[in-house]
Amino acid sequence: MVTDTESMTPDTEPRTETSGGSTGDRPLLEVTDLVKHFPVKSSGVIRRVIGQVQAVDGISFTVDRGESLGLVGESGCGKTTTGRVLTKLYEPTSGSMVFDGTDLSPLSAKQMLPFRKDVQMIFQDPYTSLNPRHTVGSIVGTPLRVHDVVPKNKTLARVQELLELVGLNPEHYNRYPNEFSGGQRQRIGIARALALKPKLMVADEPVSALDVSIQAQVINLLQDLQKEFDIAFLFIAHDLSVVRHFCPRVAVMYLGKIVEVGDRESIYKNAHHPYTQALLSAIPDVKQAQVGGRRERIRLEGDVPSPINPPSGCRFRTRCWKAQDICAEQEPPLLQIGGPGGHFAACHFAEPYDSAIHDAAKAQAAADEEARRKAESAPEPAD
Repeated sequence: MVTDTESMTPDTEPRTETSGGSTGDRPLLEVTDLVKHFPVKSSGVIRRVIGQVQAVDGISFTVDRGESLGLVGESGCGKTTTGRVLTKLYEPTSGSMVFDGTDLSPLSAKQMLPFRKDVQMIFQDPYTSLNPRHTVGSIVGTPLRVHDVVPKNKTLARVQELLELVGLNPEHYNRYPNEFSGGQRQRIGIARALALKPKLMVADEPVSALDVSIQAQVINLLQDLQKEFDIAFLFIAHDLSVVRHFCPRVAVMYLGKIVEVGDRESIYKNAHHPYTQALLSAIPDVKQAQVGGRRERIRLEGDVPSPINPPSGCRFRTRCWKAQDICAEQEPPLLQIGGPGGHFAACHFAEPYDSAIHDAAKAQAAADEEARRKAESAPEPAD
């Protein structure tokens, strides 16, 4: 495949420089105390606000230039909302989002227009994210026309170049989305996001709707594009195996809060937060299956609480086997674990993974024994 590398290279500064021309280690994206609440209104003629869905409630993280940060957690924890707030598809309730030296939070839609080129999103569903009435050429070419990136007479050539870049036949620009498979549609979405040479891509579960074989192709494509164009990624997913393959740094989210963040090795091999440990224990272990036996799994009791009325203190305490009185009274801060490795966890009783497995097994055994005793002491039903 032959492409004009020079024309496709993003307009980014070297990673050691900032947009103002000064040098330093300032992140490309710095999110501080980001909050997004959705109002809950009563039914009837006069609809009053009776509550707030606390989808994202005070999270902070950074993304460096050319870096991939994975954001993982259960469905409903606020991952997708975070991505949509960062791209200003949702307006933040409060907090700051400093992108390349500019806080995007207070900007209006008109003021955001110059930054749309630098912050793009790959949507989760490749079927509903493409307009079925538009051809592929129109879908990929619209950002070029809106931002006046290339002359009108060169738009088609650029669209074909982008299609070829993501592994599609450039001659298929006049086809409609329904003529492509799921994996091909996701590649069209990637080509659309790549058209404006972004510095940051928010990838919202970009492979969750695809077959396993196609997932690998799309992930490898994203990695190749990242290396070639130095694009930073916020990679949102619930598949921990995919995140481990793609992201050198991982943040774990639960009920609107980031509960643990660190580099890939420290998170996957030495997780300290009980929720992270429970997620990791559910990953199938191929090596363990080869030698026989089963790896101990931490089973969480109960359902995820409602984000309308989350628990006081630590939000995970209602499902945590370590929970004590302090967990209900005081929200644990995100504190550094161990040495200077950039590993942080928000837990009053953070401990290594092996100890957590042992403690969880003891707690489960005690609960099972208590249930057995109650069953034995219950009176037998009358005939």
